[in-house]
Amino acid sequence: MQLQANRSRVASVDILRGIVMVVMALDHARDYFTNYPHDPLDLDHTSNALFFTRWITHFCAPVFVFFAGTSAFLSISRGKTKKQAAWMLFTRGVWLIILELTIVRFGWAFNFDFQVIFVQVIWAIGWSMVFLSLLIFLPIPVIAGIGLALIFGHNTLDKLDAGELGNNPFWDIIHVQRPINYGAGNADTFFVIYPLVPWIGVMAAGYVFGSLLKKQEADRNKWFYGIGIGAILLFILLRWTNVYGDPLPWTVQENGWRTFLSFIKCTKYPPSLLYLLMTLGPAIASLPLLEKLNNAFGRFFTVYGRVPLFYYVLHIYLLHLMALVTGLIAGFPATRFTSNSSLFVHDNWGYPLIIVYAYWLAAVLLLYLPCRWFMMLKMNNKKWWLSYL
Repeated sequence: MQLQANRSRVASVDILRGIVMVVMALDHARDYFTNYPHDPLDLDHTSNALFFTRWITHFCAPVFVFFAGTSAFLSISRGKTKKQAAWMLFTRGVWLIILELTIVRFGWAFNFDFQVIFVQVIWAIGWSMVFLSLLIFLPIPVIAGIGLALIFGHNTLDKLDAGELGNNPFWDIIHVQRPINYGAGNADTFFVIYPLVPWIGVMAAGYVFGSLLKKQEADRNKWFYGIGIGAILLFILLRWTNVYGDPLPWTVQENGWRTFLSFIKCTKYPPSLLYLLMTLGPAIASLPLLEKLNNAFGRFFTVYGRVPLFYYVLHIYLLHLMALVTGLIAGFPATRFTSNSSLFVHDNWGYPLIIVYAYWLAAVLLLYLPCRWFMMLKMNNKKWWLSYL
């Protein structure tokens, strides 16, 4: 089987990426199908099941972005010159930005009402690739320093008042999640859900991490455990002190369990230092264990991990279409699922969490064969355009 023939890759990276892609769909199934009107991380309202349904998906974006940087490093080690790799990163980054503004946006909204434009993880990855296309000409230690500086240092900007900057929209794009109103009478909205810092640093760190994958398995596993466990311990220390690393400190709740939930509830937009330590630490530490999954479980997730962009776009369209069809059968008008104003609004719509999970599993399984077909297509064809999908 050709999937086995390509075991020269570090299989754990594909498996891990596949796992987070599958988990990511759970969050988006919740967006489309839940009847819960509040933030699932709001400890004043949420249940344990809702909290962890949302919380577990925190691992997705950091792993997605981090290992996109790793893949960029590996493309150079497979024979590309830095100039070729830089051009690939730049053009692919620009392509992803365009994709986010067009095909991905339509998948989320099912309309062409561009009075509201919102950009998410593909936007952040695209811009991070554009910046990485410049960074790769620097020595690895310098790239590591820049990446870590953005990851560890950006929370020093949390208390900076955007008003002091004249509500500069560029600041909102870089570090503040806030709608940017523009046009006649500020009637149009550009909403950067994923500000670019520190995602640029996360991708740069992932690029440097790629150099570890060239080591022998025993040596690289020591690095994986050391980095992963070190990040987890640093998270616990910094979070416990409430001194630095997240703009929202944890607080004592009515019982120990709810206090624990407060402890692990970290800021995602933009991702705080503690959010990144909490997610990337366990992910990196899991790589040696995932490398041993040369079985049906590992092969299942490898399919999604090999074609992450293809899967990402398809799962948005599929889940939205499933919501639209379900809504029409239930008697809702189509505009309920195609209007910007009703996107993820749960008035008189939605289902209990068990139904959300059913739709999630159905979507993931329905996408398996298309993803496997595309994975095999990419493995057996070297056409340049396939590397952009």
